[in-house]
Amino acid sequence: MNKPTANCGFATAIKAIEGKWKVDILCELGTASRRFGRLRQSIPAISEKMLTQQLRELEADGLVNREVYPGSPTKVVYSLTESGAALNAGAEALCRWGEQFPSGIDA
Repeated sequence: MNKPTANCGFATAIKAIEGKWKVDILCELGTASRRFGRLRQSIPAISEKMLTQQLRELEADGLVNREVYPGSPTKVVYSLTESGAALNAGAEALCRWGEQFPSGIDA
């Protein structure tokens, strides 16, 4: 009998997206790179403070790239890293599952 590993790949993926808004942010960035204000508009229920915090965590985890362009005002663009795009692709199956079995679990 195989002994369960302490950190399987699924657990790593779930840990990377834990947080109320990370999935929403990753989905938005999966469609296109975005500036902070545009992200904020596309997820209206998130506060600026929470968006900043979640973006910093995603950047620290290597899922989101933050590119700063010089100028006045400074332009900052967020995009998915290769790892973030791969996570989004993997999450598509979970999204399909949620659409197929929507009533079994309370949100």
